[in-house]
Amino acid sequence: MTLSSLPPAPAGRLPARAGIGLKSQHHRDLLESRPALGFLEIHAENYMVEGGPFHHYLGLIREDYPLSIHGVGLSIGADQPLDKAHLDRLAALLRRYEPASFSEHLAWSTHGDFFLNDLLPLAYDQANLERVCAHIDQVQDHLQRPMLLENPATYLEFSRSTLDETEFISEVVKRTGCGLLLDLNNAYVSCINHNRAVRAYLEALPLHAVGEIHLAGFAEDRDAAGSRLLIDHHGSAVDDAVWTLYDETLERLGPVPTLIERDNDIPALDVLVREAERADRKLEKERST
Repeated sequence: MTLSSLPPAPAGRLPARAGIGLKSQHHRDLLESRPALGFLEIHAENYMVEGGPFHHYLGLIREDYPLSIHGVGLSIGADQPLDKAHLDRLAALLRRYEPASFSEHLAWSTHGDFFLNDLLPLAYDQANLERVCAHIDQVQDHLQRPMLLENPATYLEFSRSTLDETEFISEVVKRTGCGLLLDLNNAYVSCINHNRAVRAYLEALPLHAVGEIHLAGFAEDRDAAGSRLLIDHHGSAVDDAVWTLYDETLERLGPVPTLIERDNDIPALDVLVREAERADRKLEKERST
């Protein structure tokens, strides 16, 4: 399939195709080969400068591909106000590139004046529910667009939580009108780590609000008790268990824009394109049924 044969996406929406994250290692290869990807996704924080090579290449590549922007630094789950300067930079970036989709994590990474380079979990209680909803309302009002909220990968839980994660996310979606970025790898990782049934977890999410799916790889270890511990490291191919969940999810939802995430141990472009093609075959199967 050639790039020119891709079906157009509805205005303001990602196509129900498979895409990959745009990595600097692949800038030149993408421009030379123009693989038939459905879209590209960037991390917002890598582009919060006026110029430089990242913007140079994104400007060229953006001419041929729909764009999704994924934030990792808003700290929506923090127990303090959002960083207004960060939000302003994000708004400027979205005005510059007019992406078809914007998403962020249900997590926190700030404490006082400190920024922690991680996506940390929060307690699922009423106080955090009110705060997260207020933060999402602020983001959507400031950006003048809806956002997608990504379900997290977690390794611990808070004893003071009074809501299940799915209840918390469902209520946030209901109150704010935001969409859901369904990360199937995160769902699998969290459910294995907390000894939960992943299919029951997915069933309890507001799947009607899913606007994008993420697929990624994980690493495996053992915790102090010798139990299986999965790490969401984005450094390997999508696991077969996650592909199976993807098949089941598409059977329920139909075709949904799908990203192959790879942020560590980045392979050659053609390796990621082949994974995207695998997802595209599954999407095409759902379109034809």
